[in-house]
Amino acid sequence: MTTPSTSAHTPDTAGTPVRSRRRRPFALAAAALATAALGAGLLAQPSPATSATPDPTPFAPQLVEVSTPRDADRELVRSLGLDITEHVGHDDAQVVLHTASDLQALRSTGLDIDVKIADLGARDREIAELDAAYAERVGRSPLPSGRTGYRSLADYNSELRTLARTNRKIVKFFTLERPTLDGRPVNGIEIGAGVRGPETGKPVFLIMGLHHAREWPSGENTMEFAHDLVKNFGKDRRITRLLRQARVIVVPVVNPDGFHFSRTHGEYVDLRDLNEIDPLEGTTSVLATPGRAYMRKNCRLVDGVDIPDGTCFANLLTPGGFGLGTDLNRNYGGFWGGPGASTTPAEPDYRGASAFSEPETQNIRDLARSLHITMLITNHTYSNLVLRPNGVAPTTIGHDGLPVGDAPDERAMKRLGARMAKQNGYANQHSWQLYDTTGGTEDYTYNAFGGFGYTFEIGPDEFHPPYEEVVDEYLGGGRYDGKGNREAYLIALEHAVDTKFSGVLKGRAPKGATLRLQKKFRTPTWSSSFADFSDTSMRVGRSGKVSWIVNPSTRPVVEPRPYEVTRKTPEFSESWTEPVPVPLDHTDHELVVDEATDVIEIDLDWALPDDLDLEVYLKRANGSLTEVGSSGNAPAEKEHVTLVDAAAGTYVIRVINYASATPTYDLTAEGFDTITRFTKGKKERYLLTCSKGGKVLQKMPVYVERGQVKKLNLAQCRRRA
Repeated sequence: MTTPSTSAHTPDTAGTPVRSRRRRPFALAAAALATAALGAGLLAQPSPATSATPDPTPFAPQLVEVSTPRDADRELVRSLGLDITEHVGHDDAQVVLHTASDLQALRSTGLDIDVKIADLGARDREIAELDAAYAERVGRSPLPSGRTGYRSLADYNSELRTLARTNRKIVKFFTLERPTLDGRPVNGIEIGAGVRGPETGKPVFLIMGLHHAREWPSGENTMEFAHDLVKNFGKDRRITRLLRQARVIVVPVVNPDGFHFSRTHGEYVDLRDLNEIDPLEGTTSVLATPGRAYMRKNCRLVDGVDIPDGTCFANLLTPGGFGLGTDLNRNYGGFWGGPGASTTPAEPDYRGASAFSEPETQNIRDLARSLHITMLITNHTYSNLVLRPNGVAPTTIGHDGLPVGDAPDERAMKRLGARMAKQNGYANQHSWQLYDTTGGTEDYTYNAFGGFGYTFEIGPDEFHPPYEEVVDEYLGGGRYDGKGNREAYLIALEHAVDTKFSGVLKGRAPKGATLRLQKKFRTPTWSSSFADFSDTSMRVGRSGKVSWIVNPSTRPVVEPRPYEVTRKTPEFSESWTEPVPVPLDHTDHELVVDEATDVIEIDLDWALPDDLDLEVYLKRANGSLTEVGSSGNAPAEKEHVTLVDAAAGTYVIRVINYASATPTYDLTAEGFDTITRFTKGKKERYLLTCSKGGKVLQKMPVYVERGQVKKLNLAQCRRRA
């Protein structure tokens, strides 16, 4: 993959003049408004980390990395309500700072801050220049579309319509039922052989982009895959075969309101082209409308209240539109309202007033209810990750008072994730290993309907890097040349048609009859549940043969799931009582573990309400230490580390005096075996009806497992037809 230029981390406050390549009246109006706003201080309104008083301090939005080696540090940063990105590691997190007050709040923590991009506006101007140079150099990129720069919302909508109009046999354009809060349609296409005919029981692969407005490569990769499939149908044997077997649904822009403002309000206007109306009388060559490019959420201004169409512009009154809106990837119904989803509208991961409170998530929910989506990919940026359910750690106590556990299909999902990650070089991991998330897309679609689902976090270190990097992410660069996300998506599409991971209903029914599968159920949120359903149908062809690929009838969320229970009696126990080291010094203790142990619990206790920390290392054969656990809670909170599936070997337990005056501490390490238990679980059935001419001819319950071929006895339907 393309290595980002070092200028990505270098301040560029001057801003090289960039000629605007796309003229539109809206941009000109935005330029005039932005200039006036800069003078009035309107673009320095408070973010969640500040008071309600406007901040008049000039500030260029920044991307910074803050060191968070302790649990308490991570919680402290989250408590500030700052714009934390998807780039979060064990010891650090990257944050977008929209105002000087944001920076002041972060500095007040005393944590180490490394500035990655000192001026996001200047960096975006630099990227615009790099993209223009790339376009001039190559003329046409190697992407299926040949594009050399980021699309606008109008570009997406135009391309979707053009693909459908010029490829009618395999492409169908559609608009989802619910417009956005600002009145925009959410458009997509369906790709497949016979796409304009009736539903015939084919499995569905759903691929999406731009839940989050600023994540431009997520839409680009989604749209390029659509171009790829259409361009190569009838030419590439693999793609042709897959499109004869499956339906591919492409929704490149789930959040058109947010994306439109990110693209248009993040653009730049060359004021030298505006001589007569330039409010600065030509003294400034390029004007950016600061912050719009880094809007994240949708256009929800007040919970439960729609807005007049065209008024989302009110988001201009907050830095980056950051303080307003709902995070769509926290608004889905599965486990909605739990860890990793804020209850505060001003925070970046605000979950919304209720599960599916937003029209954008309702649109995707309705697709999932009406189709057998056997595979789903939702694209995001950034961090080079392939993420799979669940969004919270398996030990987290869930809606039923028991540990959430791993997904019932964890082994298969991990294997498929690894196959895809092998193509793009991304890390294959659980969603919770990035951070806790509830109300996410695939947590809902997988647990409620059974189709596998993944999040791709595209790119290493920027929300919208130079476009040449987008090309490499899709097609593969360096050691992944010829692979990339393109090959990962094709593997995902192959999974969608692989009946080992779905159910197959077979039988014979009257020609032209309609088969319908229905199921009503309640989907659990974190503290309650809501009425939900699946309602799908297919049309029987001329032969009368039925071969309907469906998701299992039992939802994963109610399947028996494994969880570990720790035995009460330890297999071994060691303890130490020692003097506390001097401040900022430490004392090490060795713990020899003779054989692999399911769980090791390590507790550090002391008398005073001050601050000790705890780190645990595994000693390697060469004497080096590898950290395997740590605990750095706030002052007065005791420290605890749990090691799961601990290997045999010598462990070094380090007690650190962070800020303590206590004379002694007590340290205990105990090893335990665990027992694997399963939640009770239950089996669910579909209700199948066979009808013709609007008359129901037969009803029957259907139970089908993953990988099972179920033969249907539809003799009654045939007899009555």
